[in-house]
Amino acid sequence: MTDVSTDSVDTEEKAAALRDAMVEKIAARLEKLGVGLAAEVEQALRTVPRHRFTGDAVLEAAYADDSLVTKRNEHGKSMSSVSAPWLQAMMLGQAALKPGDRVLEIGSGGYNAALVQEVVGPEGSVTTIDIDPDVTGRAEQCLADTGYTNVEVICADAEFAIEPDRSFDAIIVTVGSWDIPPAWPAQLAKGGRLVVPLRTNGLTRSWALEQQDGTLVSLDNHMCGFVAMQGAGAHQGTVISLRDDDDERPVWLWVDENDTIDAEALTGVLDLPREQVWSGVTVEAGAKFGDQDLWLAMNLPGFTVLTASQQALDDDVVALSWRYGTPAAVDGPTLVYRAKPRPVDGDAFEIGAFAHGPQAEGAARQLAARIAEWDAAGRPSPRLSVYPAGTPDADLARGHVLDKKHTRLVISWPTAR
Repeated sequence: MTDVSTDSVDTEEKAAALRDAMVEKIAARLEKLGVGLAAEVEQALRTVPRHRFTGDAVLEAAYADDSLVTKRNEHGKSMSSVSAPWLQAMMLGQAALKPGDRVLEIGSGGYNAALVQEVVGPEGSVTTIDIDPDVTGRAEQCLADTGYTNVEVICADAEFAIEPDRSFDAIIVTVGSWDIPPAWPAQLAKGGRLVVPLRTNGLTRSWALEQQDGTLVSLDNHMCGFVAMQGAGAHQGTVISLRDDDDERPVWLWVDENDTIDAEALTGVLDLPREQVWSGVTVEAGAKFGDQDLWLAMNLPGFTVLTASQQALDDDVVALSWRYGTPAAVDGPTLVYRAKPRPVDGDAFEIGAFAHGPQAEGAARQLAARIAEWDAAGRPSPRLSVYPAGTPDADLARGHVLDKKHTRLVISWPTAR
């Protein structure tokens, strides 16, 4: 006969050991990103039993440094997930939480709310909101089962304020957002921070924002990916397939802000010869250069994002710098994208451009030139300023303006030479 109590003790001991190992991996990953792991966040990660929020996932999967899907729609698309713990830790650091803070989490799951509760302590408060009753019901049950009964769980559309005059010291959005509705800055207390995975031109960055003279201004940002927002804040981009529907090596364009691309003009574009132009710009092995993506998005006409299946990469249909979203641009029947970096001397890799179509060589030279300009500018980091829609141009900061439904975004490069 199985001794249930002994099995339970063994499971919890194994889970504790896996949590400790997970934290060490998170700390190492964040260090590579130039981000420290705050002591209070580290303690929360070592304390909250993540496996109690991940359904029937085995312990090893529950404590892997990766996201876990908890709900899919009828087409198999992820609708809710427990985010990768390194990303949760990074965003908690961006929020700069402290004991006693009042925190609103937009997008529920339970685990992240429990982490927040550990950080803000008994004097703080945590409210988590989600539009999906299945998600909030599951989060509420998991929180109750693990003893986090003081977390407030609300089922509603977070596009709108929870209640009049209620404010929070931090708002952490854990779903991919295309815009920032007025309710979010309106609910921020003085000196509060909004941490939001905001999508611009198909690229998602977790921005830490705070109010400065009525404008939300970024403090930092990091690349990330999240399940898309539902409800009134949902925004669908367009997917353009560059291969026949029955091809086993699919390649897609993700079109977000740019709605002028003619899909028919690109028919068969990848079957045309590939032109190559190398920029002379090199990066060290393992170096992160995600800020270049946003630089290209703001400076390259016809910008879009290119994604491919692993089979398409293996068969060299395309050679992308990143499978899940490589910077690209379209000009009529011509496609250009950032190439997979090629090895040069030592551990360095050169960044370049590949292009197909009637103007391929010119397009490749243009992309390589934009990459070289980013390098000559000092490889700057972007700054985001968020203004209400309708703000006159004269009242905006200098930079690239991107108009959304609720806001006017200005992306600038203050450290650029």
